[in-house]
Amino acid sequence: MNENNQNNSKGRGKPDFFGGKGANGGKPKFSWSFFYIVVTLVLVGVYFFTSGDTAREVNDMEFYQMVKNQDVEHVEFVKKNSHVNIFLKKQALEQNPAYESEKGNPVGPQYYLVVTDLQVYNENLRDVKNQYVQERLAEDSTLVANEIAKEYDFPMKQDNSQSWGFEIIIWFVLPFLMIFLLYYFSMRSMRGGGGSPFGGSNIFNIGKSRAQEFDEKSGQVVTFKDVAGLEGAKFEIEEVVDFLKNPQKYTVLGGKIPKGVLLVGPPGTGKTLLAKAVAGEAKVPFFSMSGSDFVEMFVGVGASRVRDLFRTAKEKAPCIIFIDEIDAIGRARGKGAFSNANDERESTLNQLLTEMDGFGTNAGVIIMAATNRADILDRALLRAGRFDRQIQVELPNLNERRGIFGVHVRNLKLGPDVDLDFFAKQTPGFSGADIANVCNEAALIAARQNKRQIEKVDFLSAVDRIVGGLERRGSVITPEEKRTIAYHESGHACVSWMLRYASPLVKVTIVPRGKALGAAWYLPEERQLTSYDQMVDEMTATLGGRAAEEVFFGRITTGALNDLERVSKQAYAMIVYYGLDEKIGNVSYYDSTGQQEYSMTKPYSEKTAQEIDERVHLLIEGAYQRAKKILTDNYDKVERLAKLLLEREVIFTEDVRDILGERPFPTEERESAPADTAQQPNDESQVN
Repeated sequence: MNENNQNNSKGRGKPDFFGGKGANGGKPKFSWSFFYIVVTLVLVGVYFFTSGDTAREVNDMEFYQMVKNQDVEHVEFVKKNSHVNIFLKKQALEQNPAYESEKGNPVGPQYYLVVTDLQVYNENLRDVKNQYVQERLAEDSTLVANEIAKEYDFPMKQDNSQSWGFEIIIWFVLPFLMIFLLYYFSMRSMRGGGGSPFGGSNIFNIGKSRAQEFDEKSGQVVTFKDVAGLEGAKFEIEEVVDFLKNPQKYTVLGGKIPKGVLLVGPPGTGKTLLAKAVAGEAKVPFFSMSGSDFVEMFVGVGASRVRDLFRTAKEKAPCIIFIDEIDAIGRARGKGAFSNANDERESTLNQLLTEMDGFGTNAGVIIMAATNRADILDRALLRAGRFDRQIQVELPNLNERRGIFGVHVRNLKLGPDVDLDFFAKQTPGFSGADIANVCNEAALIAARQNKRQIEKVDFLSAVDRIVGGLERRGSVITPEEKRTIAYHESGHACVSWMLRYASPLVKVTIVPRGKALGAAWYLPEERQLTSYDQMVDEMTATLGGRAAEEVFFGRITTGALNDLERVSKQAYAMIVYYGLDEKIGNVSYYDSTGQQEYSMTKPYSEKTAQEIDERVHLLIEGAYQRAKKILTDNYDKVERLAKLLLEREVIFTEDVRDILGERPFPTEERESAPADTAQQPNDESQVN
């Protein structure tokens, strides 16, 4: 039974009108569909290739010139289209250069003349011949008129036949045949037959599932060895794969196979790659589909595709269904501004909920899904019995980044100075997709410079390119603007250097990159918890650029737009979300469930809102005054740093240390970037 189902499913969507193999793999089966299509094409070809005229039309003067040259062998009058077909002499075709293009048609007719009245045609031709005779007699009086007239004579035939048989085929048989074929193929498609030449793409198959099937014979080569990092997620997934391979190991104790596994995490962390690895490891049928594939403009199509997907999966159980970006159909019901009972997306979700845990059984069918917006998913979709497990796929840590680099450089030609441990330390916050992009960009940079190996500097340039954007060396910046940018970035560098919890400085540049006119690059510490003092130090360092403008120029510019935006969001988060303000207290107004997505009211009173605004203002202003004091106390050092930055355009940690000295507090043991690196910035950038 399973074998038959497998054979049927393999033939689904493949046109068999060319004749597939027989049941025993012998001779191809005869297909009437193929026969009908061949007959139709032959009739259409005969019509188009025989109904057209190969002869070229000429006017009266051109025809009379042929008569005068005595090139006409005979003519034929065709009554049905009022044409006079002109057949030329073989000798004229060979010798007259004017007929060069007609040599390929020696049988004729080579030309035709359109006549409105045959009697008028005959009279005009007779007058022209008489004129030619008189001209010849005037030139030579010894000639005889009758003899001359015979030279211009040529026979004329008449075709009065009517091709009734061909007309009947074209105007009666062919239309009825086309209607019959259209009806035949439509009926086969509606019955689910595989003989439609349109396969699965016609209107009648729109409710069919578009899932792509993978199995051990489909060339799927991704395994868990190709997925670096994600150790916790792989442990959970490997258990599901092991359950599919050895179900008795769990069922003997009364355990049941999980019905659903939801992968949740930021973009680029490897959720889809992990699902592909499951397809390579499980060695069971694997159906992959995106959430947007269920969405269609026709009503009921999404629910129909869900039913067809699960029906196919049940036939091939045990198997896995993977739905990528499930938030496209799994968004919480009733949250849309114009939600109604006939919403197509909600109908699709209802059908999915029914199939996952309804009265029907899905024995051996495991649902895997991926999303980076788990907070907006419907609670009924996340309950136990549907998605039994939610696996967090987070950004990789140091060791995991080292493994990811190892996977992506396997096919690259690396130089001897490339140290993957070093790059893993310099890329905090990078996802697996970011690291893959770094490796590819480094290869492109090396190839652009005609190198035979990818060197360390190429990887560093790739990180600069991805994080900061492309250098804009041709940007037009006035000397005054360049000086302002230099002092702005020097302010960032100095304040962050003097603060205990600010991220270590790596590089400062005033070379425009992307939308930024300048940037200070840092190496953020990887930590899971952040204290009040750490957040205040980060805010103070972020405001160092604007504070430098006021201290050294007595004015401020619009260049701190990005800095102010980040500081404002961080200050509100400290007070409203994290409860780090003494006056507001230990209260959080953050809604992690996303249930208030379309709420039109704030979760606090107007008085509380006013107090929040005041506390935010005091917090930001306190950090700003603190930054100004640090810059004032180190006025000369900051000025030397800015002048050096104007001279070199790029300075590194060692340059800052030479001018500002060692950091004025004991540093924790941590790997800091050497002076020739350009790493993850905190987006302290000038914006015009």
